[in-house]
Amino acid sequence: MNFGPENFGPEGVTAQDRDYGGSRFSEVWAGLLANRYYRIWGTPGDPPLPVYDVTLGPVLTGLFPWPKDWRFQQAANRTIDSQADMRWGSDGKGFRRILHPNGVCLKGIWKIDDAPEGTPYTGYFRRGKEGLVIARYSTCCTECRRGRYRSLALVGKLYPTIDPNDETLLRPANFVLQEDIGGAKSNYINDAEVRNAPDTTPWRRGKGLPILLITGLVLFRADKQPTFRQTYTIAELDKPGNEPTRAPEFMRLRVVDSQPRVEGADLDFREEILAQIYDKGDPRPKRKLIFNIEVSDEGESRGIFFPHRTIRNWKRLGHIVFEEAVASYNGDFVIHFHHPAWRKDRNDPSTLARRPRP
Repeated sequence: MNFGPENFGPEGVTAQDRDYGGSRFSEVWAGLLANRYYRIWGTPGDPPLPVYDVTLGPVLTGLFPWPKDWRFQQAANRTIDSQADMRWGSDGKGFRRILHPNGVCLKGIWKIDDAPEGTPYTGYFRRGKEGLVIARYSTCCTECRRGRYRSLALVGKLYPTIDPNDETLLRPANFVLQEDIGGAKSNYINDAEVRNAPDTTPWRRGKGLPILLITGLVLFRADKQPTFRQTYTIAELDKPGNEPTRAPEFMRLRVVDSQPRVEGADLDFREEILAQIYDKGDPRPKRKLIFNIEVSDEGESRGIFFPHRTIRNWKRLGHIVFEEAVASYNGDFVIHFHHPAWRKDRNDPSTLARRPRP
């Protein structure tokens, strides 16, 4: 199943987005397992994973003569306005990602088991909290291979349950983390640091600089702080309504030091992640991929359009333990991750800088 070069699906908010009422963890994961790019990963003779290109043409489509028809702007607005977990579209083919089309999805559990006594955070940052996670590890933009500039990213859905067969319709907390938006040369995922407030080093984009500049314009039009995604969705997950929100300002994920490294010249990051969990030709998970959850409230930014941030005193709160992974069409075209809108005060819901569009 593939989109043609002109078929990007519904980029803006649709009736299906507006009708969202939550999802079941098991159904979302089952949807991601469908339409895999392989029958069993690593089987000899299988074709390589597809690489979907990010080019200037689709980024500009619809801009002229009426900006309201700009596909890229519609997509940026929708990531904030829609909380849908799966966007199938009327034809069941989903939608094309404009900036992060190549990814691999993971299933695991969130554990806050290292938070120091007295840690003030609420919701699922609180000591002892555990929940199921569905995540997507991707890159911006086309480049997937190690040894080149690419911007690795990890977005996730945290469900307030540890029962994978929970029949309740739940609204997961979505989080968005990325490496330097301009790009980084992390040869191994073990070395990548993905943050909710990444740096932006534009010269690393090379020929992709025009797309980066246009992206900045689009995201500034969509929200007030396009390179900074606050963590209040996690801090408010399953929180009593009368309890004040306490969310950390900064969050990052890093692979634990004890995680083995996967070797291979020019290795695609999707192959690297699959190899962390599986042996080639065997569908049974053999290992786990573990990330530290770290937070901080101390840091500052320099620069408005291309910010760089200095963050201090990171504290480890716990881990995400990923036990399964899959590269699939539905993981690239159907699953959707809501981007939290900016709040002037991250702990005060009444301070949203941008209201959802109808």
